[in-house]
Amino acid sequence: MTGRQRSAVEFVARGLERLGIIDAERFRPTADLAWPRIVTGFAIMSKQTADLAMVGIAVGTAGTAGLAYALAFWEIVTMIGLGLAGGTVSLVSQNYGGEETRRASLVVKQSVLLATIIALPIVAVFVLFADSLIGLFGAEPASLAHGRTYLVFVAPAVLFELLNLIASRTYTGVGDTFTEMVARAGGAILNVVLSAILIFGFDLDVAGAAIGTTLSTGFVTVVLGWGMVGRSYGALGMEPSPVPITRSGGWLEPTMLRQVIEISTPEIGRKLAQGIVVFPLLWIAATFGPVVVTALEVGRRVRSVINSVNWGLSLASSSLVGQQLGSGAEDEAGAYGAAIIRLSVVCFAGLAALVVVFAEPIASLFVSGSEEVALAATFVTVGAVSSVGFGIDGAAAGALLGAGDTRWPFVASLVGRYVFAVPVAALGLVTPLGVAALYLALVLETFVPGGINYWLFHSGRWKVVSRRYRPSDDAD
Repeated sequence: MTGRQRSAVEFVARGLERLGIIDAERFRPTADLAWPRIVTGFAIMSKQTADLAMVGIAVGTAGTAGLAYALAFWEIVTMIGLGLAGGTVSLVSQNYGGEETRRASLVVKQSVLLATIIALPIVAVFVLFADSLIGLFGAEPASLAHGRTYLVFVAPAVLFELLNLIASRTYTGVGDTFTEMVARAGGAILNVVLSAILIFGFDLDVAGAAIGTTLSTGFVTVVLGWGMVGRSYGALGMEPSPVPITRSGGWLEPTMLRQVIEISTPEIGRKLAQGIVVFPLLWIAATFGPVVVTALEVGRRVRSVINSVNWGLSLASSSLVGQQLGSGAEDEAGAYGAAIIRLSVVCFAGLAALVVVFAEPIASLFVSGSEEVALAATFVTVGAVSSVGFGIDGAAAGALLGAGDTRWPFVASLVGRYVFAVPVAALGLVTPLGVAALYLALVLETFVPGGINYWLFHSGRWKVVSRRYRPSDDAD
């Protein structure tokens, strides 16, 4: 970081401290961890958003609706990967914070093994059963055909994506978010370039978007994999992992594997609950036609770009809380968690307000026609407002995850999405609410889990849970 950049960080730190949001001493390590992850998250989330815009230009609403159906399945892949990687960052950060680097390396091995076991069957299902999967939405034939095409061509990227997420969270767990940022940002740029060439230059439409995603995701796997086995990046400024995967020591360690599964399973469930909810929402939207499906997807994609902030602050919360717990500093862990939650609310509220002001110009990037733009702009506005709930949820759940407390956040996700959001969305099919029910569902989908996880964090029970996983309890 240059002297000018450090001065800017110091200025912001002092300002936030005066406002009572976060102490300057805690903001600095939070910012150091978060900003590369925010850039990484923006790079990842913007890929599919850019693909949606390009397919909209090349194909129209039939193409964007089909892409929305296929991306629902891709989101499941990402959520499984994030859940597994969540268990990884929890154990890596606690063991690394407790100076048990060998154990941290062993965690990574178990996670890579699990990621491979999970990914290969999903690849086969995407290739062999694409027709049946996309057909679940029961939409018009043109949209379904585009969805099938995307799913088949993106299937090989499933393994790459899961491995990438394990590598990313490993780097976060040891406090290095710069290396993954460079790799992920490079992959995002490559994805947009390849997709543009394949969509417009070779007239491959939706297939071009899928191939671009597969090739760029494979590129990121190679780049991150190089450092994960301990190899140097030379003068690129990126660092090899301090907890590398090595040939020595074997791959299977039952006790550590059990801990990874124990922590990751509820987190995978929480993430899946977050991802699967799009299926009933898209099915309900499909009853109103491809224009509504496209508008809903545009709103969700814009919200996911805003949610890039969570890629940094949520993971900073997990890593810093986990490291403090690993060293036995429970009070400091609590102080970090509370401060990052406050910081997250401020960041999300500011970004949401900005997006609301420019909702119509943003919507016009994806669709044309006054009615289509107006509907998409409404979904963009609702998505922006609901993103504040994501901010609360991400920071609070991140702190709980850093402690290894993943069960109750899973329950919170289920309650918010399936007790509140989906039933409310379904009211649009049987009441005059219509499409407006989807607006309310998007808000409930984030604010209910966010409120529950906020309460869970302030209860303090996560400190007790963390004592089961600290290296001092069962270190060799």
